[in-house]
Amino acid sequence: MAGQGLPLHVATLLTGLLECLGFAGVLFGWPSLVFVFKNEDYFKDLCGPDAGPIGNATGQADCKAQDERFSLIFTLGSFMNNFMTFPTGYIFDRFKTTVARLIAIFFYT
Repeated sequence: MAGQGLPLHVATLLTGLLECLGFAGVLFGWPSLVFVFKNEDYFKDLCGPDAGPIGNATGQADCKAQDERFSLIFTLGSFMNNFMTFPTGYIFDRFKTTVARLIAIFFYT
């Protein structure tokens, strides 16, 4: 009977690693994502024209507001990641691993 728990533990470990790759990577890989988002013109409407001299205009936009928006998203994501550990811990202690992970996957997706 003791051998039946091993496949369950291995499955829990593997799916946990998969969840970390899928969900935590967004937060920890944020600098790389910002580069991609800027290339895809996310929040491009927040960029204004360059305030440089007219004769030497390079056509680049001043995107301070865009950078601030990306910073705000990262700050909120980091805060919620840390803030939700207490309720998640309570759910984990009360309902065990499977229910806690299913609830977390539901909210993440």
